[in-house]
Amino acid sequence: MIVDQRIGLRIITKEIFGVILLMAAWDFIVVILFQVFHQEWMEQPSLPTSLIGSALALFMGFRSNSAYARWWEARTLWGAITNNSRSFGRQVGTLLKDRPDLMMGMAAYPHALRGALGNVDVSADVNRLLPPEMARAIAGWRNQPNAILYQLGLGVSDEVDKKGIDGAVHGQIDRILSDLANAQGGLERIRNTPLPMQFSALPRALVNVFCILLPLSMVQTLEWITPLGSSLVGILFLVLDKSANDLQEPFASTPHALPMAAMARTIEIDVVQPTGLPLPPPITAVNGIQP
Repeated sequence: MIVDQRIGLRIITKEIFGVILLMAAWDFIVVILFQVFHQEWMEQPSLPTSLIGSALALFMGFRSNSAYARWWEARTLWGAITNNSRSFGRQVGTLLKDRPDLMMGMAAYPHALRGALGNVDVSADVNRLLPPEMARAIAGWRNQPNAILYQLGLGVSDEVDKKGIDGAVHGQIDRILSDLANAQGGLERIRNTPLPMQFSALPRALVNVFCILLPLSMVQTLEWITPLGSSLVGILFLVLDKSANDLQEPFASTPHALPMAAMARTIEIDVVQPTGLPLPPPITAVNGIQP
């Protein structure tokens, strides 16, 4: 996730720079054909383009809101993962006691979850934290994060039976695991349900068509400064499209995605610290980007 606004502006500019050059080149072609070669067929009325631009702006705004709502929901669910992971670590440490393996398993859980959501290799972090017996138990499971939650539930049940702990306490800890499973299910729903084509591919096509028509409706008024006016308006729509396109995939390996690695490391530190085991350093932003 981009945490430095200056870096963010630079990244967005770099990503759309090629399209801006193509748009400016087309604007210059239109101006030369109209001003030098007097191709009057290129002179188009401005009203239709203005109406199209107004409708497109409303559509792009609705699409941006939908993409941001999707991104923010994913961030909210990761917040629930963070809070419940801390609560599980506290409950295990204060109520069950003498079970650092369960706390280490919970520390490994967010790493396994970010690997499943982002389709990245997190085996180094998971193998570093997950107790060997738990790692063997979940080997071959398709859903590794869910398998870890299952093993944690078994570990809690065994400890409750062994120590004769009150069932209400067991139910309290089990509800934390259920809340984790619910948050994970919400994250998986976002990952497995992309925005419809009307909100993903169609806006870029409409923006491209609008940018092609734009100088045709401006050239008779702006003449030689048409490339400036047309480019400024086109850049606005390009940035709207690019921003929404980045936000609609919160788990992608891009600078605009959620900082799942940093959040997983934070959970790991908070859960492992009470055990007294060595702690890794927090993951900080590199070049204005939080991984």
